[in-house]
Amino acid sequence: MMLWILVIVVVGMFAYIRLAPSDPMRWHQPVAATSDKDMAGGAVRVIAAGPDGLARADAIAQTMPRTTVLAGSVAEGRVTYITRTKIIGFPDYTTLEQDGETLRMIARLRFGRSDMGVNSARLRQLILALE
Repeated sequence: MMLWILVIVVVGMFAYIRLAPSDPMRWHQPVAATSDKDMAGGAVRVIAAGPDGLARADAIAQTMPRTTVLAGSVAEGRVTYITRTKIIGFPDYTTLEQDGETLRMIARLRFGRSDMGVNSARLRQLILALE
């Protein structure tokens, strides 16, 4: 009996992680950072990308596996994406924002305390593709 309760709780947690709604008002916020920063749950990168940096980065981000646009657009000057892990579907949020010729990027997790470096790696992959 206890085993079934545990199974139901675990399945319920995974279902919540996969199906919980993502509020654009919470995640699609301006990127206030002025320099690179690594955090336990994400990373920030600020690079010189030229006036078309966001358009180029958006084209790259839209080809990343399991990545969809949550809010924003290139025309708006800011786009926020959700990227989900392959098996469980943990959501990570990445916001790209054009500021003149500077591209500000923040990638962060929603659940947990540590992303084990995946958000930093995602931004690194994006920056390498921009070069």
